[in-house]
Amino acid sequence: MIRYYLEFERPIEELEVKIDELKRISDGKDIDISSEIKKLEKKVRDIRSEIFSSLTPWQKTLIARHPDRPYTFDYINMITSDFIEMHGDRRYSDDPAIVAGIGKIQDMPVIIAGHQKGRGTKERIYRNFGQPHPEGYRKTLRVMKLAERFKRPVITFIDTPGAYPGIGAEERGQAEAIAVNLMEMSKLRTPIISIVIGEGGSGGALALSVADRLFMLEHSCYSVISPEGCAAILWKKENDLGTDDFSRAADALKLTAQDLLAYKIIDGIIPEPLGGAHRDPEGTAKNISEHIVAAFEELKTKTPGKLVEERYKRFRKIGSFIEETE
Repeated sequence: MIRYYLEFERPIEELEVKIDELKRISDGKDIDISSEIKKLEKKVRDIRSEIFSSLTPWQKTLIARHPDRPYTFDYINMITSDFIEMHGDRRYSDDPAIVAGIGKIQDMPVIIAGHQKGRGTKERIYRNFGQPHPEGYRKTLRVMKLAERFKRPVITFIDTPGAYPGIGAEERGQAEAIAVNLMEMSKLRTPIISIVIGEGGSGGALALSVADRLFMLEHSCYSVISPEGCAAILWKKENDLGTDDFSRAADALKLTAQDLLAYKIIDGIIPEPLGGAHRDPEGTAKNISEHIVAAFEELKTKTPGKLVEERYKRFRKIGSFIEETE
């Protein structure tokens, strides 16, 4: 059940509320209003199709953050079997903001790691709103090293506003933990498949996305900074930043899956149901599973040395510049 509607979805909300009322009125009574309900349902589909065919980058950012959107644990439960979660970084503690463990996807043994934001106030505080501490990244690296040892592919799910910037995280080496992950993932001798399922923010997302194949869900975002942070830096306003500023920043950041595919930063876009992943989590999970299996079928033919070499070349090709000489 959808519990939350975004501002631009208000026309849909009004009609769906009316449909629910009509269904309650007709339930168990000799009143046939099925034709009226069908008309309204068709109208909802038409309006939703119109809205979602012309989303702005800022609107896509809001969908990527939607509180009903499936998180890492949701996808793990839907696409894996025999999942066993692993805890702790063997140095300091466990970080609930990152879930990591072993499981099977279509009988294929894999290692999985991903950000977990949590639902409800209590769990969100426990998961630190999906913002990892250094121990979260070190836990991830620990399980990825196990994947390398036992020749298992690594699957990562990315969904974070960024790494936690608190004093404790900095004291325990936040930047160093992210940097080590980037270095170690770049030379990990086993396939790595990363999927941005929601919000991919800054180094906190990058630390799980140095991969052989990087995919994004259709309405996810992936950027060096949030539109709000970008707007605050660029326009240096005190307290009067608004939606127009955030929208302008989102346009400039080129953070959508469609933009990043055009720039050849990601390898593909995983389609979502009309209205977003939260409208049909099982269907979205099926699409994700199919992309993972297809990518692994391609990558498993490559030797470990070839994987590392191609991964290096992949990242060296990102970006472009023009060199001028006098």
